[in-house]
Amino acid sequence: MAGRIVLGWREWVALPGLGIGAVRAKIDSGARSSALHVDAHWRFSEGGAPWVGFRLSPDLVGGEVIESVAPIHDERNVTDSGGRRTRRVFLRTPLCLAGIEREIEINLSDRRGMRFPMLLGRTAMARVFTVDPARSFLHGRHAPVVPPTFSLTPGRPPQ
Repeated sequence: MAGRIVLGWREWVALPGLGIGAVRAKIDSGARSSALHVDAHWRFSEGGAPWVGFRLSPDLVGGEVIESVAPIHDERNVTDSGGRRTRRVFLRTPLCLAGIEREIEINLSDRRGMRFPMLLGRTAMARVFTVDPARSFLHGRHAPVVPPTFSLTPGRPPQ
């Protein structure tokens, strides 16, 4: 474990490729994949490739509604902590945490009722981070990022 960055059981993370400057995440080495809460998501095609658009609640990420789009990387069945299997859309996007930026896989999920809008699983932490479950928020809150520039018009749902 030498050389790994220690995280608390909860941290602020940024997903700059999705225009998310700071979101609270539960660090969960028991979960294989990472998940991000979205209030709504919709699919569309761009240049013949599958894409997804999605919307996050203002109370989850600092008071503003965030809409973003990303190419769909994969779709897989995921078993949640209650044993329920659901098919989820997976994206690949940069994660910024503790001064490190790395590309991770993240699925879009309905995490309403959960205390943390994001779950950071063990595949996102592999070979770089370790967790001290007795500590939290060791790396502060990230500065806001400028959302990526793209057009939401393709496949955008009615308001």
